[in-house]
Amino acid sequence: MLPVFALVDCNNFYVSCERVFNSKLLGKPVIVLSNNDGCAIARSDEAKALGIKMGVPVFQILNIIKAHKVHVYSSNYALYGDMSQRVIQALTQFSPNIEIYSIDESFLDLSGFSSHNRTEYGRKIKYTVEKWTGIPVSIGIAETKTLAKIANRIAKKSKKPNGVLDLTASPYQDKALELIDVEDVWGIGRSYSRFLKENGIKNALQLRDANDWFIKKRMGIVGTRLLHELRGISRYPLERCPSPKRGITVSRSFKQTIGALAELLEAVAGYVSIGTKKLRKEHSVAGALIVFLMTNRFKKERYYYNMTTIRLPVPTSDTSELIQYAHRGLTEIYKKGYLYKKAGVMFTDLAPETQVQTNFLDSIDRIHSNRLMKALDNINEKMGSSTLKYAAVGLSGKKKWQTVFNHRSRSYTTNWNQLLEVS
Repeated sequence: MLPVFALVDCNNFYVSCERVFNSKLLGKPVIVLSNNDGCAIARSDEAKALGIKMGVPVFQILNIIKAHKVHVYSSNYALYGDMSQRVIQALTQFSPNIEIYSIDESFLDLSGFSSHNRTEYGRKIKYTVEKWTGIPVSIGIAETKTLAKIANRIAKKSKKPNGVLDLTASPYQDKALELIDVEDVWGIGRSYSRFLKENGIKNALQLRDANDWFIKKRMGIVGTRLLHELRGISRYPLERCPSPKRGITVSRSFKQTIGALAELLEAVAGYVSIGTKKLRKEHSVAGALIVFLMTNRFKKERYYYNMTTIRLPVPTSDTSELIQYAHRGLTEIYKKGYLYKKAGVMFTDLAPETQVQTNFLDSIDRIHSNRLMKALDNINEKMGSSTLKYAAVGLSGKKKWQTVFNHRSRSYTTNWNQLLEVS
């Protein structure tokens, strides 16, 4: 049986999440901003029509925002993450085999469906997801993931498919590939795109029909697999179990520069708290911890960057233990007299929590530690992410190191105190 993939992609996902709980935003220009309200990272179709580009700094488009009454929102990752899970729950009704590709994209295995009802089935998926969650989606169906991506792109941008396009053994496949610029093909980066265009390959159809030896010589096995995918030969199977992460990084740029060590220690403790929660969620432990610190890289005359790596005697995901190591590392690399713009931590040498090699001289009660971390996560999961926190993070007021979200909507689905009110 030949494989058939469906790529389900949420349209303008962050904006769509905001619209689910605020119907006044429908049909209006809306943008969602990055951390510290710096850049536009999501735009409604109406905002795109105004010429607002992805990643543009807000200060550069203030005139557009004011003139066209653009609705501006800070990122609300708790809301977006929860809505993503709801979309995935809806999708599991339609295929037992699903790959969560990103927060707003998932691949479904539709190999068992006959050709005459795939489009109809896609429309049923689209209708159900939108009815259950309020999130509009586009669906592309094809024999490979790369072709499904292309089908999805056309389904989203063209009115004729009405949000669902099946390119499986389609007589219109050549035309579809011709419509896609080569830089928009899945897996083609900036350097490859430049190289291909310099050699007369400007769209996906020309890439599909390119000489195998020529592509392999320049792009290696990745290029060969891409050619096969464009020709309908699947080289990327569905990944139902995501590959374990090689490392976890938590870092932030500060809205205001920080010079005091005490404030930096609080920031690093906060980042360790976030990172260890991610570690435990993946049932992993870290064997090493990297702490880094830097000033504003655009001010070269007073630029300073340093990092240190700490090998842990016993791999762990214990927040309090790792805060102590992080503080020790930060104190080593901190230099007085500098104004710092960014700090962060990286957890490396990750391993499954079930494969920890204990140390004979270890003074920590690991059983007690695991129970404590589990209780901490359970309480924060039920009552809100900061219900319980370590004093090392700081207990008073707004901190310079904390990310700014001046236009954030409520956490409608994850915080009892911020539920939508109906009057």
